[in-house]
Amino acid sequence: MDSLNPNTEVRLKVAQCLRTLTACTHDEDIAAALHTLHSYVDEGPESFTTSVQRAEFRRAHYTRALQCLVSNVQADWLRRLAAAQRIELWDGLFLHGPPEQALLVLMEGIGSLRPSTNLDHLVSITERFLQSGRLADLLWSYCLETAPSDSPQLRETLLGRIVALPDLTANRLHPHNKPLFLPRQYYPLLASEMLTALERTCQALKGEDGTDCSLTFVAQTLGKVCIQGHSGEYVVLAVLAPRLSACTHSDMVWRRVCWKLLENVPQRWIESVLNGLVQAVSGPDAFGRIIGNLVLTNKKAQFVITHKLLLLHYKYKTQVLRIVLGYLAADRERRPLLIQVLRSVSQAWANPSAVKHTPLEQQLYVTKALLLSVNLLTDSELQELRSELLQCLLGGMQSHLDSNVVQIRRVGMVVGECLSTRMDISGTKLKFEYEQDEDTRELLSLMTPAVTSDEPVNGEVTPTPQKASSENKTGPRSSKTDPDSDLDSDDELTPYDMSGDQEISQASPPRYLRDCLETLISSEDPARVELSLRVAESLVRKNAFATREISVQLTKVLLHMEDKYSINGFLSLRQATMVALAATDCIPVTQYLTTEFYSLNYSLRQRLDILEVLALAAQELSKPITEKRDPSVGTAANTDLTLYPGDNPVHWRQVVEKRIQSNTKRLRRGATQPLAKATPNRYAPVAGHFFFPLLRNYDRPQLTFDLLGGDHLVLGRLIHTLGLFMMVRRGVLFAVCSVFLSMPSQNLLLDFSDQLFETRTWLAGKITKKNFS
Repeated sequence: MDSLNPNTEVRLKVAQCLRTLTACTHDEDIAAALHTLHSYVDEGPESFTTSVQRAEFRRAHYTRALQCLVSNVQADWLRRLAAAQRIELWDGLFLHGPPEQALLVLMEGIGSLRPSTNLDHLVSITERFLQSGRLADLLWSYCLETAPSDSPQLRETLLGRIVALPDLTANRLHPHNKPLFLPRQYYPLLASEMLTALERTCQALKGEDGTDCSLTFVAQTLGKVCIQGHSGEYVVLAVLAPRLSACTHSDMVWRRVCWKLLENVPQRWIESVLNGLVQAVSGPDAFGRIIGNLVLTNKKAQFVITHKLLLLHYKYKTQVLRIVLGYLAADRERRPLLIQVLRSVSQAWANPSAVKHTPLEQQLYVTKALLLSVNLLTDSELQELRSELLQCLLGGMQSHLDSNVVQIRRVGMVVGECLSTRMDISGTKLKFEYEQDEDTRELLSLMTPAVTSDEPVNGEVTPTPQKASSENKTGPRSSKTDPDSDLDSDDELTPYDMSGDQEISQASPPRYLRDCLETLISSEDPARVELSLRVAESLVRKNAFATREISVQLTKVLLHMEDKYSINGFLSLRQATMVALAATDCIPVTQYLTTEFYSLNYSLRQRLDILEVLALAAQELSKPITEKRDPSVGTAANTDLTLYPGDNPVHWRQVVEKRIQSNTKRLRRGATQPLAKATPNRYAPVAGHFFFPLLRNYDRPQLTFDLLGGDHLVLGRLIHTLGLFMMVRRGVLFAVCSVFLSMPSQNLLLDFSDQLFETRTWLAGKITKKNFS
């Protein structure tokens, strides 16, 4: 064996060990084979293998050895191993070899094994793999470029396993998934392991030997995590950003490492990284220390920071605008981009088409960016842009003031005041009269320089102006407890009883149905939503023409609406409005509800709501219309004569009729009320729209809805609803039988002989059908 090449010797020994593990049943041989394999991953001084042999085993045989162990995880000899032997020899092979190969084999094994103790064994090893810092070792091996050379496909596979580990384990282990594999625990752990790899990189760069490091794989991991949506709260950047901000505060090596990390993020993922980072950092200084001048060297990053974050994405808070614009204004090389941003933002704000067609939220967002940009200009830059800003002021104000939306007009007034004050046009300042609200107050506050403080150092917290102002506000209130204030006390006055008072809401209920719809769609104010929901039914019934314009849209909103604000009587209010819509604009609303009943992505509760609304609407349509009107109102409305103050508006015929009835004696008083007029049944012409569409797909099971299977509860309710739609026959039978029982038999035979025999034949046929059915 001494004459053999070391690589050949390792290959022969590994092959012999794998044959033993696969075919042998003797415990001693099994233990010897495991010891031999373990010696190739043991870096200790007691190892009897050379570094060349260990390197060859890691390069060419480690993955094959682990796959052999996984394929024999159900073998009897594994059960016969002592617990200490199994942890040291079997589990240890996964925890001491190349981490990237071990992770791939473990994830492959978890995906292929069925739920059993064998799967639980691999899951426990994966837990120990993550808890023992093997992810940091994996990332660090790629930083040192000591990992075996791999293909782009293999690296992409490894990235996918690292980033999507919670999804892969959840699909396989649900509902017995481990807490460590859940996103709230795994992604902060991954962020900590990335920080460990970056810290090792900094230490290596500071060392005397000057080790070269590569951050490509760490950057790819960061980019792939962010593009999959794990960059926000409780996840990667929420852990990375504060630590990177603190480390770069006074360490230039850390800054270089962070800049290199961002430079190596692939172009297709840089936008997601920047979007998450700008929300996670504490201020523009921290943002600048982490990304450096990336906005100048990376065209994609420049487009994201100077265009998308300011003009297209309007979902972010004002703090994001402060960070982005403050970052551009903080460095002399980046200030030309601030001027460029101001020009593009001012053009967007003054564009008449944008004022008419963009959402109000986006216009407010662009307005904030405009005011913040102007506030960051120096006096010389302001003079250079004076003509452009003046043109923006005049044209943009005109477009905003011409709008029929009150909020947009207020925005134009506020911007006019702020820009005229900042530019000091001929010493005159514009001043408008408008009612201030939360949006206008925020816009006005943007012109005052914000006190930006970096993250606290050593746990110290810097007070903010908001806290100081709150303290000032609470200060004068405490003076009420001053003993001297009792001189003018009003204690002798009797307090007014306010026990029965009710709190008056500042919000007013909508008077138009379209306003009600817009409130239910976009408003986040619980009081406005509740008021709109309470008046929706009455608005639907008052104005049938307006209802027909938006009936289907309002029905859709109500069907998907949830009780987010715990409104009292929410379900009954929602149902009553939907019933009113179905009764007022019957055919379109009924077609929508019957179609959505068999659609995907609906809960059983929503399908039951659809059936209840249809049943109540059908019952309402089947009832006669009763209109109670005051006769005097009708008389007054149909005459052109003006009544004198002393005239009695009661008609003279009614007066005469009352006098006759009061002076007439009757032995038997009959019915004094006029007989009810027969009215057409509104339900009959549209009954088919209620009944037949609900029978269309009852026997076609869908992915999430199977009436003939597990959703039999809905089937029972469907049959009951269809029965309600066909109750006309039962009503006719009841009416006919009541007539027969109330009339004398001789009168029936004399007056209705022909009809009686025909009716008897019809009733007999109905009874026969009932028995057969």
